[in-house]
Amino acid sequence: MRVNSAPFIELSGPPHSRGITHGRALAGRLRGFLDDSLARLGHLNDRPMDLDSLRPGIAAHRDVVATALPDLADEIDGLAAGAGVDRDAAWLLQLRRELLGYSRVTGGDCTTYASVRGRPVLAQTVDLNGNLDDQIALLAVSGPRHRSLVLSFAGLLGYLGVNDAGIAVGLNLVLGGAWEPGVPPYLAIRHVLDTADSVEQAVDILCELPLASSRSFMVCGEERAVCVEALGKERSILEDDELAHTNHFLDADFAERDEINVFAKNSSRRRLETVREAGIPKASDTASHHRLLSTPPILVPDNGDIRRERTVAAVIMRPDLGEIRLWPGDPSTAQEQVHSLP
Repeated sequence: MRVNSAPFIELSGPPHSRGITHGRALAGRLRGFLDDSLARLGHLNDRPMDLDSLRPGIAAHRDVVATALPDLADEIDGLAAGAGVDRDAAWLLQLRRELLGYSRVTGGDCTTYASVRGRPVLAQTVDLNGNLDDQIALLAVSGPRHRSLVLSFAGLLGYLGVNDAGIAVGLNLVLGGAWEPGVPPYLAIRHVLDTADSVEQAVDILCELPLASSRSFMVCGEERAVCVEALGKERSILEDDELAHTNHFLDADFAERDEINVFAKNSSRRRLETVREAGIPKASDTASHHRLLSTPPILVPDNGDIRRERTVAAVIMRPDLGEIRLWPGDPSTAQEQVHSLP
């Protein structure tokens, strides 16, 4: 079932209470998702997937997260209680991508760009497999330091978002290095939004956390746009007043260790060049952003294969306004939802 609207859930209070609220709000949907071939992992894998076989891997990741981000670990436990699901199942929702591992053949998985040339803006498509457009939610989080608007899929505590310190964070999948027990990138982004006062602090957090998997993070403040590429324990920092990123490493050293398939890399390069050739619209030009995000090759269409990535959402974030514009589902047909921090 494709759903072109996203529930808006307000989370406040201590970490465990935030998790309970989140879990209760989506309890039926999350239980149904977990019952669908174990959060659809069985549809995406050539081998059967069952929770018991994944428990050791989940525990290994949880140990790292509980040490690095104890508040978020507590919130995940609250999510399990609120949704009425197994504790490991709630953790699995945070770790689906890491537990599945990576395939070198990826057809999409996000096109992201940011500009501080004029008013700041960060926009991106969200390209995922698993038909996850029916699992979108928007969270309004009152964190330990900052309030934020956070895009979520299927119980994730974080994915991308903007906070009241004027920081927006987006991301792209990049493939390389050893994926090992650690902090999932989505939880890293949530921690940034909860705690970072500046772009500099956000970058420091992303450089210091023991990440579980490779990613590229786009961080946009009111005056700075920075891209942090993460490959194992190494980080590469790219900064300019306009930046764009897709699914291949831009750092020259990292590029030599890129594991993306050549055909997928051609798609990634084509989407990156499309953004660069079109130019990043002014922050206030919503129609031009939407048109760019909704047109192939930036838009990755559905070909009917649940294993293939396709565009399941698009967002425009304004860090200066604390605003997120969301098109849940196919952005060329979805209705826009606009939310701002109070």
